[in-house]
Amino acid sequence: MAELTPHPAPLFAVEAHALEKRYKDVTALDGLSLSVEAGEIFAVLGPNGAGKTTWISIVCGLVRASGGVARVFGHDVARDAIAARRLVGLVPQEMNFDPFFTPREALAFQMGYYGQRPDAGRVDEVLAAMDLTAKADTNTRALSGGMKRRLLIGKALIHRPRVVFLDEPTAGVDVGLRRDLWQYVRKLRAEGTTIVLTTHYLEEAEALADRVAVIDKGRLICVDTPRRLMAQFGQKQIRVTLAGPLDTSPSLTPADAIPAALREFSPSLDLTRRILTCPVTEPRLPALLGRLATLEPRVVDVDVASPSLEQVFLRLTRTGIGDLP
Repeated sequence: MAELTPHPAPLFAVEAHALEKRYKDVTALDGLSLSVEAGEIFAVLGPNGAGKTTWISIVCGLVRASGGVARVFGHDVARDAIAARRLVGLVPQEMNFDPFFTPREALAFQMGYYGQRPDAGRVDEVLAAMDLTAKADTNTRALSGGMKRRLLIGKALIHRPRVVFLDEPTAGVDVGLRRDLWQYVRKLRAEGTTIVLTTHYLEEAEALADRVAVIDKGRLICVDTPRRLMAQFGQKQIRVTLAGPLDTSPSLTPADAIPAALREFSPSLDLTRRILTCPVTEPRLPALLGRLATLEPRVVDVDVASPSLEQVFLRLTRTGIGDLP
């Protein structure tokens, strides 16, 4: 019988194994291992200084790692840097183009940086996709902030990369442009492009990402789909508004003003002492509602909030996964 040929290991779009980056007094990445599947939208979340931009900079060949390995579609970013770099497009947080070039010129030069021949048709295509055709021959210094952000995305896409890194792509843009960019990101994914996204807008990650990684202090805390993370670490909350404030004695803090009968539910009371918020699981819901019904002042409004990715993020980064119950 002929021997069966083993199936090759799945080829990830981006891989990082035990990645480290140390500066003189700071460890930006501390053994980070993370893999991004081809064709997915992958969000990387973490507080400021968590190591998100450092990880992207290493994968994109802008920073050299102190240890570990990073690959793009199997190409080692250190040993096979040119091949790896041609496969990625980066939208950085900061504006990084010459203000005296026009968008048309900036995109044409960017193609040249990747060794591609001039292609006016491709430039026009990207200008149209970014809604910049009307400003194609205007100096970039005259563009609005939103237009400059769209030009950055166009520069990252002009050479048809297989992986696009969006580092805080919607920071400082208006709600309408943010929604337009979301739609374009989904279009890129539908065309087969892998998208890696960092953002402080948790709504953005929840709306777009197939999977989410949370990192802190240069280490991976967890990675999973938004739905599974919310199911595992999120918690439903009941928020009630009272007809009047609870005990207003200045000697009591809001926490002290919470009735003893409710304290086993770990509630919080806002500064007006009229809004109580209680995390709750389904088995304890009847007991909580019974206690709330006896409150004086009485309850005049009830709101139920489902688990959110923001709630999960705050819980994970404030405690660390090893400290969770």
